[in-house]
Amino acid sequence: MYSAHTLHRFGLAGVVLLLALGVVTPVLTFADEPAPESTSTPLQAGAAEAEIAEEAQAVEFNQADIAWMLTSSALVLMMTGPGLALFYGGLVRKKNVLSVMMQCVAMMGIMSVLWVVVGYSLAFAPDMLGGFVGGFDHVMLKGVLPEWSDSAGEIITPAFGGIPTVLFAVFQMMFFIITPALIVGAFAERMKFSAMALYSILWGLLVYCPIAHWVWSDGGWLCEWNEAAAFPALDFAGGTVVHISSGISALVCCLMIGKRLNFQKEPMPPHNLTYTFIGACLLWVGWFGFNAGSAASANATAVNAFAATHLAASTGLIAWALMEWFTLGRPTILGACSGAVAGLVCITPASGSVAVPGAMVIGLCGGVASFLACTKLKNAMGYDDSLDVFGVHGISGIVGALLTGVFASKSITGARVGLIEGNPGQMVNQAVSIAAAAGLAIVGSIVLLKLIDLTIGLRVSEDSEVRGLDLTEHGEEGYIFL
Repeated sequence: MYSAHTLHRFGLAGVVLLLALGVVTPVLTFADEPAPESTSTPLQAGAAEAEIAEEAQAVEFNQADIAWMLTSSALVLMMTGPGLALFYGGLVRKKNVLSVMMQCVAMMGIMSVLWVVVGYSLAFAPDMLGGFVGGFDHVMLKGVLPEWSDSAGEIITPAFGGIPTVLFAVFQMMFFIITPALIVGAFAERMKFSAMALYSILWGLLVYCPIAHWVWSDGGWLCEWNEAAAFPALDFAGGTVVHISSGISALVCCLMIGKRLNFQKEPMPPHNLTYTFIGACLLWVGWFGFNAGSAASANATAVNAFAATHLAASTGLIAWALMEWFTLGRPTILGACSGAVAGLVCITPASGSVAVPGAMVIGLCGGVASFLACTKLKNAMGYDDSLDVFGVHGISGIVGALLTGVFASKSITGARVGLIEGNPGQMVNQAVSIAAAAGLAIVGSIVLLKLIDLTIGLRVSEDSEVRGLDLTEHGEEGYIFL
């Protein structure tokens, strides 16, 4: 028979699963209801079959675009596993290496299913709740997947530009996976696995999806291509949607869950910087899919985003290494890896809007800003952000979003420009988008963490923390021969 402890674990897993199903079950009742009249965009479901057939027949998918977006989707998934898992795994103590890897790989499973069931719909369906979030038109990818049309006598595949809409949905799924996985680094070594899973599910639905809808949905009030948008912000690949939302949420998490036992009283050095280096390299390569893939096409915008991404990572690395050299007397591999990631974060919102010279400046600023946040600000405030998620993703995300409004160039965008080219109003749009994303992340995280703490609890016991989460949460060890 199972022990009481084992049954308790099963019970927590059941709570997570049932809650997830409980969140989405009500929306499934909408699946058979008639959808609102189509506005002719391929992302909006429920158009008359004849209209869909006519549109689909008129579209010839671009095979190069499809190949590039398939590749980009795989690259972004690689960023979570093994990229982020190795990057974070090397930074924790050896007794917790498997716990952070498990948290990362769990996101690959949990968030994928959640995205298909309801996440994509909340992010990209037509407005609901006054534009706060998308509706339920695309639950279970309704109106996104290929369907057989009796009237047309063929398979009708909804299109997003030159690619099937389902491919766009898969690409966006990878963003939905990695964003909550980034937050894991803030509470590493002390949060229950069950609490992490439940928080990620609810955070994805209530924080990520609304922000994605504001910024990337056709009707979003922050969407740059929405002519009716109140504050059309430039966010090509997720500076606000991914990095500001996760970075700010990470700060809230580490403040609410509290510091690790003996934090600042005993050394807690990274146990394997080789893992961290390999993970950083995988993140760097994966970021080409993250940013250049956000063009949703194999075109000149993707090429610029690719080049801008690489050069920003390069200058971010150099900036952090030089800051270390000047302040500590030597550069470190951890600093080089952190600087590269900071540069990558900083260029994310700007990669489709700025030229390479501007990208180099943005990466440099990201490296400097994150170095100061992780060394000066963190020490001054005394918070225990275990793996510097706020310092790297939150700070560089904010800096990058602001600098996008400075360096955006008509030579890249073909339309909207930034401060340098005579559009100071874009800085207002960028600032509003930062404030909106940060505000929802703060409020949403506080409410969710409080509710979880009152129900299943956030933190492992002191004994579990001392022994390590690998053993106490998963019954395994990363280094059984050491």
